[in-house]
Amino acid sequence: MLVSSPNASRPSTVVTLAIALLAPTPAIALGGEDLYGQAEKNVISASASQSRIKVTQTSGPTGGKQGTLSATDVNWEPPPCWYEPVFTPEQLKNFSENDGNGDVALRQSWIGSKLWTDHFKDEKDAANYFGTPSTVKGYKNFNLGKDGYFWRGFSPNVREVDDTSLCSRLMFWQDAGEIPDDPNAPTPETLADYAYNKVKVPETEVELKPAAKSTVNLPTWVWLDKGTFKEVKVRAELPNTGLWAETTAKPIALHLEPGTEDAETFPASGDCQINDDGSIGTPYTKGNADKTPPCGIRYLRATNGTPYQLSASVTWQGSDGTGGDLPDGTFETTQDMNVQEIQSINR
Repeated sequence: MLVSSPNASRPSTVVTLAIALLAPTPAIALGGEDLYGQAEKNVISASASQSRIKVTQTSGPTGGKQGTLSATDVNWEPPPCWYEPVFTPEQLKNFSENDGNGDVALRQSWIGSKLWTDHFKDEKDAANYFGTPSTVKGYKNFNLGKDGYFWRGFSPNVREVDDTSLCSRLMFWQDAGEIPDDPNAPTPETLADYAYNKVKVPETEVELKPAAKSTVNLPTWVWLDKGTFKEVKVRAELPNTGLWAETTAKPIALHLEPGTEDAETFPASGDCQINDDGSIGTPYTKGNADKTPPCGIRYLRATNGTPYQLSASVTWQGSDGTGGDLPDGTFETTQDMNVQEIQSINR
């Protein structure tokens, strides 16, 4: 799905991690992620270890215990780096005049004023510093009076960027409303990948019957109500670019691990699929004690003072609307499970 973007030179792509779109709800800022607000409040930083991408959760549960997803595809990796706008001319001038130092680009740390006075103020080519045959033209008076931004490289994991040529350009100018013509320029897919690692999902605690204590050879019914797990939508946007993406994580399955080999699961794979109404499994009702649950466990041996650790992990569906795929993600929690053995005497 494509939508026009008034602030960028190419269209933005709306990316989702699930098929269904949710109705808009008030945005909730994720702690510590509104990094671009620092520049707007005159807290100036050029650190290449902090992204300017603003991440907000727009729907889904926000209370209780939460955690991040683990990708089921071990080979999936987000982009190693990309370029972002970091300074207006006025901000760069202010930065330089206040003895600014920091990683203005990946793998390039600058301390002192020479870079600012020579390259960004007095038009000296960057080759004067690097000795490279191709020159990087300097700027006159920080480009004051021009409408645009200085961009620099960013990496979520700076130490893992093996290729030093990736996103390693010295901070460069881009007119307002334009995206750099560079293979490492940001895209909506970049933002979707970044947002994927920011999705917070609720901790998995399943309903059990019998609850907390089971009986040897009797099935324990397991289920999740449809209201327990809801889609979580996260919006990521890169200010002053017109680029944004929305990532929606949708629960699709529950996997059970009894915590002991002396048990069997229903179904045998331990994978309980989500029902049409959004629930998983079937709640236990009176009279079902001897029936086989669609989602459940039968323990074959009693615990002896130490409960089994029942593991329940929910799979969250991952797909995007741009023709590419984001991986499914899982989030796992454990809970104590005591199993008793009922003795009977025949006379």
